[in-house]
Amino acid sequence: MTTRRLVALFGVFLAAYGVVMGRLFLLARNRTFADTAQAQTVTTLQLDSSRGNIYDCKGRNLTAYGVEYYALSIPGESSYARLFNYVPYAGQSLLYSRRNSHEPFLVPVEEDLSAQGIYTYAVPGRYFPVPVAPHLLGYVNGEGEGVSGLELAFDDVLGSQRTQQSVQCVTTAQGNLVTGSEPQLITWQGQSAGVMLTLDETIQRACEGVAQKNMTQGCVLVMEVDSARVRASVSLPEFDPNAVEKSIEAQDTSLLNRVLCQYNVGSVFKPVLAAAALEKTWDWYTYDCEGSVDLNGHVYRCALSRAHGQMNLTSALEKSCNCFFIELGLKLGGEAVSRAAKDFGFGDAVYLAGGLQSAEGNLPDAQRLEDLGQLASVSFGQGELLATPVQVAGAFNAIAADGVWRTPSFLEAVIDEASGAAVQSLYAPESRRVVSEENAAALQEMLASVVEYGLGKDAQPLHGRAAGKTGTAQTGVFNEAGEELMNYWFAGFWPAEDPRYTIVVMQDGTPEPAVSCGEIFAQICESLYWLEPGRYEGLENAQTEGLTGEISVDNDA
Repeated sequence: MTTRRLVALFGVFLAAYGVVMGRLFLLARNRTFADTAQAQTVTTLQLDSSRGNIYDCKGRNLTAYGVEYYALSIPGESSYARLFNYVPYAGQSLLYSRRNSHEPFLVPVEEDLSAQGIYTYAVPGRYFPVPVAPHLLGYVNGEGEGVSGLELAFDDVLGSQRTQQSVQCVTTAQGNLVTGSEPQLITWQGQSAGVMLTLDETIQRACEGVAQKNMTQGCVLVMEVDSARVRASVSLPEFDPNAVEKSIEAQDTSLLNRVLCQYNVGSVFKPVLAAAALEKTWDWYTYDCEGSVDLNGHVYRCALSRAHGQMNLTSALEKSCNCFFIELGLKLGGEAVSRAAKDFGFGDAVYLAGGLQSAEGNLPDAQRLEDLGQLASVSFGQGELLATPVQVAGAFNAIAADGVWRTPSFLEAVIDEASGAAVQSLYAPESRRVVSEENAAALQEMLASVVEYGLGKDAQPLHGRAAGKTGTAQTGVFNEAGEELMNYWFAGFWPAEDPRYTIVVMQDGTPEPAVSCGEIFAQICESLYWLEPGRYEGLENAQTEGLTGEISVDNDA
């Protein structure tokens, strides 16, 4: 009986064994199961994708600096301990949180660790350690997508068909590399496009240096007179596109591009009224300033209630006489003032690309200016009038360009990065005559007189005459000490005798700046002078001749 049971039990085991072996044989021959098993052992890790770059007007790359490194952390190889000292502080939390991971992952490191036996991969860096024009360029997120500025506006161009890299690992169930296998770097080479700007990196860097030395909050804009191409666009405080979170936490307005924001403008608006008067052939207009104007019970004053006496267009601009321009605005009428401002670009946004454009500002229309109080305020740049620095630059550029207003332009072309050839022109400014050539020449001389004889004397550079207008605008905002936070301006062009550059300097939200906008303007003019082709070579030659040439003495000196 026992023998029969043993035989039967053996038969059952034998049958079960046959079923299992048959099943294994079928599974081994089934490619679907085999492929699935293989796929589960492959881990693909995406490296940062490189995107199209942004260039200055001379083809210099503004968004490619150095390389960034990523190390491969593999479970079971004490990667956490080996990598910790090489990982930047911001990445150490990632390394710590994934120290017990069951699959490999990439972590940013500060150097190439290949010599330490750690798999390390290099990807192109994006931004300079000292950023260039960060507010205009903007920044990308961790996935390489544009978040602000031109990076966002041209995301579809810069991010299309970009080069992509990934690391592929064959791993065990515990996440270790399969014995004998090596991680594979897989590259898909895209045909990326880039964007060329009108900025000149040399001029941009010079203006950034002047601004950082002299102001804490504000902006600088430099335009080429004949083309209205923007050669420099600076906004302070700056931010680091490699560490945007610091600016977000600080809430210090450093992410604002002040060039495109709207502000109270003050007296830099007065040349618009002077232009309107000249177009009406009112060059004869004079007014006896007693220091204040009483309009329906509301008193408007010149600075310090100073009585300027008999004023004409030139002297009123030199002394920045509020009363003169209030009376001139009332004489011109709201419709004429609003129309002149509109012609000079006030009230219209400056469009760049995508959703990126300047603020429209606020230009009261003729109906609103039927209110004489509002008309009086707007006539010397106050009241409801708001404008952006780029609008102010466009207005002064029209005067410098013999009366022709052109759209301020930041963009040159979309280019094929492989060949450098332009595939789409982006420079297409609108233009219109806003004042006659004769009257523009008269305004140029008036604004040169402001610097030579008037309140703009500190804007005079060492080389060449300058022309422009000061501005101090009330904001109605006060600090804790009860001081009103003002907007300070200087807008003008250089050299006055043959204008090549229009320059706007603005400092916002301060009771009084440490360095005047006029002084900063003068320093920028000097920078532009020394950046002209051949200037340094000429200086070096002169120094050499002075050392080696004959010395002559003028006995009559």
